[in-house]
This record gives sequence, structure tokens and C-alpha cells, in this order.
Amino acid sequence: MEHVYRSCWHDFPNVVITAGETRVKQHPEYQQAKAGDVGQAAAAAKRLSASMLSAQVLDAVRVFQPENSLLVPIHALEGMGYNRIPAAFAELLSERLDLEVETRIIQANVVNHTGATGWERMARPAIFDGEVIDGRRYLLVDDFVGQGGTLANLRGFILHHGGKVVGAITLTGRGDSAKLALTTKTLESLRNKHGRQAEIWWAETFGYGFDCLTESEARYLLRVEDADTIRVRISEARSEIHD
Repeated sequence: MEHVYRSCWHDFPNVVITAGETRVKQHPEYQQAKAGDVGQAAAAAKRLSASMLSAQVLDAVRVFQPENSLLVPIHALEGMGYNRIPAAFAELLSERLDLEVETRIIQANVVNHTGATGWERMARPAIFDGEVIDGRRYLLVDDFVGQGGTLANLRGFILHHGGKVVGAITLTGRGDSAKLALTTKTLESLRNKHGRQAEIWWAETFGYGFDCLTESEARYLLRVEDADTIRVRISEARSEIHD
């Protein structure tokens, strides 16, 4: 597996989720924006984003003190085409918050997370590449947050290369996924349930320990019976990637 960068969460703020899933996904521009023709998708994504963005959301982002930060949209190639929503959403935020958009940091692999299971999302993590400016502040932008792994990997990539991440905003997402930062209670529960050997295996497989999981990822792993089940589910999901 190509290298996945993760970092412990410390006091990372909750993701700002702009609008509910139903409202976004039932919008007439959504399908075109998600995977349509390049030009048409970009325009549809901008209109979709503008219809969801409110003064309250912008105020929530300003709490991050994003001044002099660069907006980093996640450029994801899906099975049906490029997802234009993050870039269009970042462009809109750029106009409203007077921030620049960073285009040199890109997702370097195809993960097809839309509609994927939690195991599939963890088994095929997003990998990032590009130029990070040492000491520069970044604000992450995506269309959706579920388990939060893609945002966690982008944050880890930026931190590993000397940047700073002030927060993240998505157009939509599950309400219980806004909290990326793993709590001490959840981490302790995960370690107590599955044991040290499970964490060693996880670190050998993915390149980071349980302490760098998102809260949603950790809770997902807590729901399974034992560590052997985790290994089997990840192995099955990874095998499907290569079939």
C-alpha cells in the first residue's frame, strides 16, 4: 500500500457540515455536480454549493480563524467521473471568505468511496501528493464526511510535510461524523476490546495506530466481535479492490 499519513488529533475542531444529506442529495443539481461533464458539472456544483451556504455556516468557519489559510478541496475521481463539488465549493468559499484555493495538493489514487461500506473505505484509503508550504495554514474542503478517513489522510499529509490544518468544512455529511477527533474514552475502549496485537497488526497494515483513527472509524471497529473479524473484513475488502 502507498503511504498513508495520519496524526493524533489533539484539539482538532469539529467539521462544519453545511447542510443535511437529504437536502443536498435531492437537490436538482446534485447528480450533474457529482459526476457529470466537466464544464456542466463545475457550474452545477457551484450553484448547488451556493444554494446551501449560509451566513451561519460562514460564521462557524470563521471560528477557525482561517485568515491567511489556503482552502484545500479534495479532488476525487469517482467511477462515473470527477466529483466537481469540492473544488466548486472551495471556489465559492474563496469568494465569501477572501481566501485562496490551493490546487497543488491532489488525491493521487482512485478510491470510489461513494456508496462504499465502512470496511471498503478503510481498506482503500485516499492517498495525497503535491506541494505543501512549510508553516502555512490550510482549511480542508470536501463534499461529504462519513467516517472521515479522507479528511484525516489529507490532514496527515499536510502535517507530515510541515503545514498546519485549522479545520475542515464539507457540503454535507452524517451528523455524527462531524467529530473527527478520537476521544480518549473511545480509544481506551477499542484497545481494551481488541488488544495490543490488533493495534500492531493495524499499524503494520496501514502505517498508523489506533490513536490516529477518527472517532467514527474507531466506533465502527468497536462494533465487531473480535480482532479476527477486523482482519477478515479488511482482507475481504482489500481483495475486492484487486478482483
